[in-house]
Amino acid sequence: MNELSSRALLETLIGFPTVSRDSNLALIEFIRDYLAQHGVPSELFYNEERTKANLFATIGPQDRGGIVLSGHTDVVPVDGQAWTVDPFRLIEKDGRLYGRGTADMKGYIASVLAAVPTFVARDLRIPVHLAFSYDEEIGCLGVRPMLAELAKRPHKPVLCLIGEPTALKPVLGHKGKLAMRCCVKGAPCHSAYAPYGVNAIQYAARLINCLEDIGEELADPEYHDTRFDPPFSTVQTGVIKGGRALNIVPAECEFDFEVRALPGFDASHVARTLQHYAETDLLPKMRAVKADTDIRLVELSAYPALATPPDSDAARLLAMLCDSREFGTVAFGTEGGLFNEVGIPTVVCGPGSMDQGHKPDEFVSLEQLEGCDAMLRRLADHLAT
Repeated sequence: MNELSSRALLETLIGFPTVSRDSNLALIEFIRDYLAQHGVPSELFYNEERTKANLFATIGPQDRGGIVLSGHTDVVPVDGQAWTVDPFRLIEKDGRLYGRGTADMKGYIASVLAAVPTFVARDLRIPVHLAFSYDEEIGCLGVRPMLAELAKRPHKPVLCLIGEPTALKPVLGHKGKLAMRCCVKGAPCHSAYAPYGVNAIQYAARLINCLEDIGEELADPEYHDTRFDPPFSTVQTGVIKGGRALNIVPAECEFDFEVRALPGFDASHVARTLQHYAETDLLPKMRAVKADTDIRLVELSAYPALATPPDSDAARLLAMLCDSREFGTVAFGTEGGLFNEVGIPTVVCGPGSMDQGHKPDEFVSLEQLEGCDAMLRRLADHLAT
């Protein structure tokens, strides 16, 4: 069988438009069939609608835990972005490979798949597990059923390497995230009689101001962790909608906010503080005008922070693979905290830069892709000795 390069595999992977709102099954089935051609069976973990799936496969001994190479198959949308190339067709120019997902993070998946023949050919003493997920880009949602199943198994993986783009630099940590929606129910009336209604937008504005105050408190140097940039937990409101006409006191308003939490900080503290403010300060005033007014908080998504100790076995393996102990952190989130929660220590290292992720004309350099190929060859050597 002819072995495929990581570049050739990346060209195929980019051709699957696996935006999170759409199915990833065509890509997953391609990977399943590719692995089968190399004698590697796969397990698929479907969503309830069976429109998406995670894939898990093992190369090497089946009677012990091994090293997980993990990546997400979904990508962010290209809608409204000024691409100069077709985002779902790989274009090479000046040593760069352009396409949606090249950096985040199909470049890593392509390198992993290109390494499969090497892993299969070696007499591995420790197995390699491949774990490819869906719906990471909308809150690390898809990987959870697969992790729940892995946690039950007698030979759970002992370490996970997530290939998010870090320019192949070793990363041990990132912040966690909590995404919330706040729904304000007011009471409408003609704007000429505004004091007789309850303006949902104005009360939402007070809640947003409260969030800003919380964010300022979290930015106090007392709470800084200099391993991260910015070095504190952050709060921001990203979406707001409400009102129907200028001459109607708005009956509804909702806004979405997020907390990016340092390891050790409970992001739900922000939501509880906002709820307390709503119940003690705002709702009594609102209900004095109309009894059925309300403020409700709904969780949209959440994932935990990651903080792998630098003296851990996971960190030592990563240092060997990268030939560097200059461990860092990243500002973006990964599925790493979820792996860690089920007892699988996790590190992060992959080709490309998140500076290119989520943007038009996203790219990964050939040099980075080749560097990732070399890193996986070192891993194969290590697991076979």
